Amino acid sequence: MSKVRIKQEESLSIKFLHQMEAGDNRRLDLYFFLPKEMGINPQSLNEEEYYHSSITGRRSYYSSGLHLPLVQSRFASQKKRTVEEFRLYLNLFAYQFAVAIETDCKELGQVEDFEQFYSLLDELSEQVVHLLKRFRRNEPSDEKWKSYFENADNYLSWFCEQRLLKLLAHAPRTSDFNEINDRVLNLCRAEAQYRKERNYNSSQTIKDPNRIANKMLLLRRLIQQGVVLKEDLKTLGVGLKKMTTGIATGMVMLVVSALIIKAQGFFSGLTIALVLTLAVIYGFREIFKDDIRNALWRIIQKGRPRWSRALSDTTSKNIIARQLVWLEFMRKKELPKTVAEILTKRHSQNKVDAEILHYGIHTRVSQKDFLSGYSTIQEQVNFSFVPFARNLERGKDKIYKEHDGKISNESVERRYQVNLVLVLKEGKQAQQYARYKITMNRSAIIEITESDLPSGVENMEEAPFKDELTDNLKDKREDRVKDKPKDLLQDKSSLAD
Repeated sequence: MSKVRIKQEESLSIKFLHQMEAGDNRRLDLYFFLPKEMGINPQSLNEEEYYHSSITGRRSYYSSGLHLPLVQSRFASQKKRTVEEFRLYLNLFAYQFAVAIETDCKELGQVEDFEQFYSLLDELSEQVVHLLKRFRRNEPSDEKWKSYFENADNYLSWFCEQRLLKLLAHAPRTSDFNEINDRVLNLCRAEAQYRKERNYNSSQTIKDPNRIANKMLLLRRLIQQGVVLKEDLKTLGVGLKKMTTGIATGMVMLVVSALIIKAQGFFSGLTIALVLTLAVIYGFREIFKDDIRNALWRIIQKGRPRWSRALSDTTSKNIIARQLVWLEFMRKKELPKTVAEILTKRHSQNKVDAEILHYGIHTRVSQKDFLSGYSTIQEQVNFSFVPFARNLERGKDKIYKEHDGKISNESVERRYQVNLVLVLKEGKQAQQYARYKITMNRSAIIEITESDLPSGVENMEEAPFKDELTDNLKDKREDRVKDKPKDLLQDKSSLAD
C-alpha cells in the first residue's frame, strides 16, 4: 500500500489519500506549478477563500482488516463487548463500505469505453450483492443491538441502489449490453423491495424525495459517529494581523501628519489651496493604506502556518491528532533546492513561467487515546480545480485535413499542464519526493501521470503505480484488495462463521 496516493476525484478535482499510525509525525507538502497563461496569481485567487471553498478533507479511523467478528452473531452471543463498542465497530464497517462504493462509482463514471464500462458495472453490482449478503448474514438477534444494524442496513441498501441508478442514468447508450443493464436494474428493484418488506421507511417518506434524502443524510451522520474524527479548525495569526494593521495605519498616519505640517508651513492661513492639498493627502492615504497593510502582512505571514486543526474522537472526546496547515503563493527563489532541481528535469517545451501555489500539512498523531483496537487514521484531501478553470480559454483553433480533394476541419481544445511536486517527510527520516503532470482543459482533467525524478533524488517509497493514476479501474482491482474493505470482505478467511 502506497504511503500517499494522488488520484483524480471528479472531472475537475484531484485528491491525495494516506494513512497515519499512532505516534506518526508527518509533514506533507504539495507544490502546484500553474502556468502563468492560466491567469492564476495572488491577485486573481485569494488563498483563504480557495482554502475554505475548494479544499475539503475527511479524516476517520481506518482498518485494512475490519474487526468483523464484532459484527457477527457469535459476537453477540459471547457478550464480550458493550452495545457502544458494537455500534462503533459496526459504524466503521458501514462507513468504509460506503466510501469504497462511492469511490468505485465515481471512477466508473469516468470510463468512456462501452465494453469496459459495462464489464466493470457488472463486476461492481456482483460485489454489492456479495457484500450485502455477508453483512446481513451477521444480523444480531438482540433488540438492543438490532436498531444499529437496521440503520446501517437501511442506508447501505439505499446508497448502493442510488449509486447504481446514477451510473445507469449516465451510462453510454447501447443495446449490446441490455443483459447487464437488466441485471443491475433488477438488483436496484430487489433492494427497494427489501427495504419495503423490512418496513425501514414509511410510504410517505418513500414518496417524498426530500424526506427520504434527508433521512438518509441523518443515517449517514449516525454511521459516521465514532468513525469520522471531529475537526476543530482555528485561524492562526489573528492577533498578529491586528497588530500589523495597527503598525501599517501608524506608518501611513506618520507620513500624512508630516505632509500636513509641511503644507501648513507652506500656506499662510486657511486657504482654498491648503484645503485642496489636505484633500489630496487624505485621498492618497485611503489609496495606499490597504496596500501597505496587505504588503506588510504578506511579509510577516510568509512561511507561517495559516490554520491549526485538532482531530478528536467523537465518543471519548480525546484529541487523536493535531495539524498545522499552510497555503500560500511562493516565488521561485523560495522553493526548496531539491524541488527546484526536480523541475529543471522537464522537457524544454514544458519549461514555461509558472505561479507556485504551496499547500503544506504537518500532522502529529497521538501515541494513545485511539478507539480500542485501532491504531490508524486515514486522511483524504480534495482539491477542486474549478477556480483554476474559470480563467482558462476555450479552444478557438481548428485543424484542417484534406482527403480525396475534400477539406474538413476539427476544433481543438486548449490544454494546460500543471506540474505537481509532492514532498513527504516522516519524523527524522530523509525527505521523499514524487512528481506528477496534470493535463487539463476548461472542462475537465484529461490525465494525471507520474514523472521520473532526477538521479540522486529519493523517490517516495511504494509510490502509486501508474495505472492507479488513470481511469482504468480493472487494472486497479488487485491493488485495492490490500486496502479496500469491500474487497477484504470477499476473503472468506476474514469471515469465520
